[in-house]
Amino acid sequence: MGGCLSGDLKGGEQAIGGGVHGRSTMNNDTGHNEAIHHFYRVRGHSPLFTQIELSLSASNLRDLDITSKSDPMAVLYVKKMNGTLEELGRTEVILNSLNPAWIDKIHVAYQFEIVQNLVFYVYDVDTKYHNITVKALNFNEQDFLGETSCVLSEDPFLRISRQTEDGNHVPICKTEDDPLLIECFDFNSNGNHVLIGQLHRSVSELEKLHKDRSGANLIFPSHHGQEKVLKGQLFVDQFIEKEHFSFLDYISSGFELNFMVAIDFTASNGTPRNQDSLHYIDPSGRLNSYQQAIMEVGEVIQFYDSDRRFPAWGFGGRTYDGTLSHCFNLNGTNAYEVRETLFVVYTMAIQLESCTSSSKTGVQGIMAAYASALHNVTLAGPTLFSHVISMAAQMASQAASNGITKYFVLLIITDGVLTDIQETMDALVRASDLPLSILIVGVGNADFKQMEVLDADDGHRLESSIGRIATRDIVQFVPMQEVHSGQISVVQALLEELPGQFLTYMRSRNIKPLHGPEQSNPECCHPPILGKGVVELPFDGVKMSLLGPSLTC
Repeated sequence: MGGCLSGDLKGGEQAIGGGVHGRSTMNNDTGHNEAIHHFYRVRGHSPLFTQIELSLSASNLRDLDITSKSDPMAVLYVKKMNGTLEELGRTEVILNSLNPAWIDKIHVAYQFEIVQNLVFYVYDVDTKYHNITVKALNFNEQDFLGETSCVLSEDPFLRISRQTEDGNHVPICKTEDDPLLIECFDFNSNGNHVLIGQLHRSVSELEKLHKDRSGANLIFPSHHGQEKVLKGQLFVDQFIEKEHFSFLDYISSGFELNFMVAIDFTASNGTPRNQDSLHYIDPSGRLNSYQQAIMEVGEVIQFYDSDRRFPAWGFGGRTYDGTLSHCFNLNGTNAYEVRETLFVVYTMAIQLESCTSSSKTGVQGIMAAYASALHNVTLAGPTLFSHVISMAAQMASQAASNGITKYFVLLIITDGVLTDIQETMDALVRASDLPLSILIVGVGNADFKQMEVLDADDGHRLESSIGRIATRDIVQFVPMQEVHSGQISVVQALLEELPGQFLTYMRSRNIKPLHGPEQSNPECCHPPILGKGVVELPFDGVKMSLLGPSLTC
């Protein structure tokens, strides 16, 4: 029996064909594009996926055996874009059980920026196949018990426990304990600081210095490969270990993403009735660039918003009464009824209520409101962003003030050059203090160099007209032309920075996941204020002071 597990599971149940306790039967990394991952990794960006571990169980299965109960095993698939199923992993076989709790875990590459549809099949494995490994089983020879499905970002995923068999939590990512280079300089006001000495120590070694109340001698490097040991020493005055929570920690604890859309209705898009217009609605069902961006981004983010209530605005158009507006509600009325769906507007938001619980209802509501607006709004101009950004910022500010655990994501789709670039930068700098990220999609053939400035991917944060610097980067821009010519989708290009922007905000505000273990440890929440002669390393909360003949504290 290949890799069998023995043991008493819930009254004599046995597991057959599994792997080592707590391991997946298939170490399958299916679900991420290795080429894309390598592209970002070599440029110093975070990977586009996170490995998570799924523990599976079932209840009230059908009993297809005559003299005993079914012998179930589970198989996990991911549904690809073309509708085909690709296997991700299999559990072991549990003997005589209609309520199995499988031991073997299945590893899945969780990708925030992709909708991952998971399908679970459960089979009753015939007794004569118990002597072969689960990898070798032919499912056509087994009895099918049933199936279920979910999206990886839906509630079934959010409730998955990430505990090991002994009850301890397993972190999603782990920081390597590599040596850190610590340098001590003699400060000069002209910026030409003089190196006094340096040393290499890992975080664990720094912690040991603190516990032992001992110091480590500084070293002065030499061009000839020789090092001089100095009398000056480094002492760790205080060591505070802070846990850095992951994006999944926040989402699984109850934090939500609130999706908002702002669409460019300026005349440069072309008359919507003409086929060369960027707003042309193709009767064959082929999506224009605006529809494509709404669908791809919205289909991902909607799973992180429980009420599916999405504000949808237009800008640069003349509304139903002929007024030029740079932030108008796409619906245009307080109640808009269509077949099977009721759209109710609250503070420029589309609230969707339906008899069904289709996960696509929210995005389809935006699509319907967009198509309706094209018949009722006259394209005009100019192109202004500051109004819709300020509206989104106002909503994010109100939510933050009321303690609502939501992070807001504004998608702006545009075809033109900004007329209010400075006002837009001012609005972005103000919004950088709020739980808000802004995704910009450029459609058409316009020059989008301004958008690249707003994106601030060159490391230079935006500066307002009064000299205030943005506290963080909240903008991600992608031109649709580059998406069409490459192998990465618009949703991957736009959303790859969003988890990092989310975490930057949460960590800067010392906001922890809901009901997290750290909330019961007040010592981790309020580290002491640092004084003169103390240096803080932001990566893990180590505080050090340098003492020696050549240093003054």
